[in-house]
Amino acid sequence: MESHEILRDAFEKTSPKEIASELGISLSLVYKWSQPPEEEGQGSGSKNPLDRTTELIRLTRDGRIIQWLCQQSGGFFVKNPKVVNEGHRDVGPATNAIIQQFADLLESITTAASDRAISQEEAERIRLRWDDLKTTTEGFVRACEHGNFDQLTSKR
Repeated sequence: MESHEILRDAFEKTSPKEIASELGISLSLVYKWSQPPEEEGQGSGSKNPLDRTTELIRLTRDGRIIQWLCQQSGGFFVKNPKVVNEGHRDVGPATNAIIQQFADLLESITTAASDRAISQEEAERIRLRWDDLKTTTEGFVRACEHGNFDQLTSKR
């Protein structure tokens, strides 16, 4: 789905007039965001915030931008691993990798909680392990979908 289509659908839930007012921009600009961009030769749309954000991430090569956006929406960004076309069906090493990530998380929790208090540094370490596990698990699921488990046998 194209970004302007996402916005068009979103504007069915919230009035473009309300959005324009809250953002302090013109109503016509909000409507243009939901139209195909001019460069596609199909519409009179304007480069919308979704397209601009994508371009900003590409130019800065800084994944923290999308991670921050996800956190602001109550979520977490998991980057999809590249899928190699040739499938490798050896699920054993991939399963071991995900189990090791889980064990690393549990070890961090156990170590942190051993004194019945968790410091900010320990909480940050737990968060990193948890984020690693979520990312590894997403990679595992994608590998299952594509039958390629070799990409998961080593830590990132």
